[in-house]
Amino acid sequence: MDQPSLDELNLLHASVCQALGDPKRLLILYALAERPRHVSALAADLDIPQPTVSRHLQVLRDRHLVTTERDGAAVVYSLAEPRVIGVLDTMRLILRDSLARQSGYLATAAEPL
Repeated sequence: MDQPSLDELNLLHASVCQALGDPKRLLILYALAERPRHVSALAADLDIPQPTVSRHLQVLRDRHLVTTERDGAAVVYSLAEPRVIGVLDTMRLILRDSLARQSGYLATAAEPL
């Protein structure tokens, strides 16, 4: 891909990055990657109050990262873009590698000269 423009990066930040900026929303995305669920099932499975889950789902829905489908009176939430899990997994690997480098640096810095 070409280098992104500032406008594209601003749109990316507003549309996706901000939606991924809360750990509870990340947990919700990982849970929905396993299988679609009702808000009450998500709340129970993640041990997060239902109003909190509903609020986070609304953010994810507004950013088109989750979709909804009616199941009678209830709503079933699904992951709209499975590639986001790959992106999150890559970010987790980067974090692990960064922490390992930092740990190695700190261990080396603590060694006497």
